[in-house]
Amino acid sequence: MEQLRHECGIASVRLLKPIEYYVEKYGTWQYGLNKLYLMMEKQHNRGQEGAGIGCISSMAKPGTEYIYRERAMGSDAIREVFHAAHQQIRNTPKDTSYDNIPFCGEAYIGHLRYSTTGRSGIAYVHPFLRRSNWSSRSLMLCGNFNLTNVDEIFEQLIEQGQHPRIYSDTLLMLEMMGFYLDHEVQTLFELYKSKYPNGEIRNSKIAENVDLAHILRSSAKNWDGGYVICGVTGSTNMFAMRDPNGIRPAFYYYDDEIAVVASERPVIQTVMNVKVEDVKEIPAGQAFIVKRNGNVTFEEILKAGKPAHCSFERIYFSRGSDKDIYQERKMLGRLLLNPILKVIDNDFENTVFSFIPNTAEVAFYGMMEGFERYLEEQKKIQIKQHGQRISEDKLDRILSMKIRQEKVALKDIKLRTFIAEGASRDDLAAHVYDITYGSIVAGQDNLVVIDDSIVRGTTLKQSIIKILDRLEPKRIVVVSSSPQIRYPDCYGIDMSSMEEFIAFRAAISLLKERGLQHIIDETYQKCKAQADLPKEKVINYVKNIYRPFTAEEIADRIAVILTPEEIKARVSIVYQSIEGLHEACPNHSGDWYFTGNYPTPGGNKTVCRAFMNYYENKKERSYRS
Repeated sequence: MEQLRHECGIASVRLLKPIEYYVEKYGTWQYGLNKLYLMMEKQHNRGQEGAGIGCISSMAKPGTEYIYRERAMGSDAIREVFHAAHQQIRNTPKDTSYDNIPFCGEAYIGHLRYSTTGRSGIAYVHPFLRRSNWSSRSLMLCGNFNLTNVDEIFEQLIEQGQHPRIYSDTLLMLEMMGFYLDHEVQTLFELYKSKYPNGEIRNSKIAENVDLAHILRSSAKNWDGGYVICGVTGSTNMFAMRDPNGIRPAFYYYDDEIAVVASERPVIQTVMNVKVEDVKEIPAGQAFIVKRNGNVTFEEILKAGKPAHCSFERIYFSRGSDKDIYQERKMLGRLLLNPILKVIDNDFENTVFSFIPNTAEVAFYGMMEGFERYLEEQKKIQIKQHGQRISEDKLDRILSMKIRQEKVALKDIKLRTFIAEGASRDDLAAHVYDITYGSIVAGQDNLVVIDDSIVRGTTLKQSIIKILDRLEPKRIVVVSSSPQIRYPDCYGIDMSSMEEFIAFRAAISLLKERGLQHIIDETYQKCKAQADLPKEKVINYVKNIYRPFTAEEIADRIAVILTPEEIKARVSIVYQSIEGLHEACPNHSGDWYFTGNYPTPGGNKTVCRAFMNYYENKKERSYRS
């Protein structure tokens, strides 16, 4: 599969006991910092562009630092930020009290950045920080999200009298929350100033009574998108909030010592050494809140909408070590049995099965299980047909039939193709994978290889199909365990333009070939006519591009587009069906990139803008974030 830029990762740790408790029980005050490190490393796949960590201490005395933050760019950013943190710790005199040691605190948040905006630079690496001399007004924020209506949020901040410095959804969310946090603290100050004339006591009362749920409700009421927001105030009140459709994933665990949140369940299982049933999912529209005093509560922030948990998370992005994800990916493979049999004309005896390393391996196991069961049934049928008269030789032949599987493709090197340009770069790309020679019978065998998804098809055309053709199979069948990706994502995956989707290019090709150009023109006119409408009134007319064709017709055209001229084998493409997707992943119904059924109004506006960009040949993103 082509590498996609995709969802970021979040991790948060809130210690629920005094620091001395962890020193006595675990021998170090760094218990929380160590847990944060492990959770971030276990989500390293989500942070290839940058990482950041933050720590807040409630122990710090006036005149000393109480917020610590480190951020770094690059694929090695996790190591760099923790190295920088530990360097500060090592430079602190050994007799320093816990209230003045860098990164010694009760609240930690971490972020793994995988940009979906094309923007880069340390200014875009989370956590974002809004400082104040009033600890209760300080706010640190990180998240896994995209908002589709950044322009609306930007205007709201201006109406409040603010002057946003960066046009970024993260910064805008930070400033929006900061505005309501300031208002909340000021209200409490007015309430307590006469009752508690002592400033230290008054500030403590404010910190204890800040209503995070009210701040989140006020801030998030107009947000449109998929998000998990994790934050902590300077007084160590912590929260993690999930969007009302549950688009982006978030899991939590807490006991009497610690509360943690992460983007993936097995991360928490491994780091905290707990059972799968101990790790829960944050409900859609709710916030997991840990108060300054350590009390854990759940608050409904936004009314839960129709569930739209991201199915692409299950197919590709999340760690396959999750119990449910592992079974779902196997099921995706098993459900491809019938369409594969159709393409190979039921000739499994002359078919070799394999997978494209490495993400499709689990789906491959499921596909093999499906064919093994099918073969067992075929053996029973043949034996019954011959009855008692079956010969020993015939029985041996039937029982010896097996599904043939080989590791045909090997991704054992990482070629630096960026050193070349043009045709020479394509030639280098053709050698990213190696093959196992002699694994199939030339001119006789079909070769079926499964991938987790086919988005752009670039790697298939430039590399994989050319390499597989060297084995001289009769037919090459490339199978995708996910359905055809037809529409942009605007909630966290970097898929923003229509022409990058091979399924879209195939549909456009068919429309033009069959004299249906008017559908393209009419779709553009309908999209353009609603360009200035509120997002709530926008309809996804881009679905009309696909309506004249079956999924099989589009798959056949994709095969034509992706087959290089010099290929001798016949190439076929098989995709998972939408029905199969939902059968395999019943609790993750978010399928907008496959069906165009966006869970929020901003999605419809995004897809129509993306189509207009295609039609007008504009090379720009279909959403701003």
